[in-house]
Amino acid sequence: MKVAFGFKAHSGWAALVVVGKRDGDFVVVDRCRVELVEEAWAKAPYHAAEDLAPDAARERVERGIEAARRIALRELRAALARERANEVTACALLTGNAMPDWSVEEILAVHFRMHKAEGALFRDALARASKACGLRLVAIPEKQLTQQAGSALVKKAATLGKPLGPPWGKDQKDAALAAMVALGG
Repeated sequence: MKVAFGFKAHSGWAALVVVGKRDGDFVVVDRCRVELVEEAWAKAPYHAAEDLAPDAARERVERGIEAARRIALRELRAALARERANEVTACALLTGNAMPDWSVEEILAVHFRMHKAEGALFRDALARASKACGLRLVAIPEKQLTQQAGSALVKKAATLGKPLGPPWGKDQKDAALAAMVALGG
């Protein structure tokens, strides 16, 4: 079966929903929470660096970014291994607004920028992992998801995972909807 991954990232983790098509209808093949950090501070590396000296702050942030990228790649490879019986055709990723090319110092100077940078960090790690695994990346601006999907797919995604039981909240619905769009819903 052809399937697509759908990711909705958060600080330190992401909701993953794998959607396929069986007899012309969408089905949830898998869903899980993907942890993208191993240490608590790494969920918010800019916040963890804000009181450090500039060199130490840069090093802390770089360690957090590198760890997120390494873990995202490992987790995506594990997800691909779980789907070896299926053909993974794409990886859909919900994205936010593009971030300016700020330095670590510029980010740490404004608290709001730290939140923005940490949000972008985990989405970027998943996007890089997708490319490293040779998957077609379908980046969908989160604010445009329902518009891109259309009302029929939105309604389908709302109920698609209910037979599986909880969790089937907004994160899972949005990740599923993104995967459905990537499958060519």
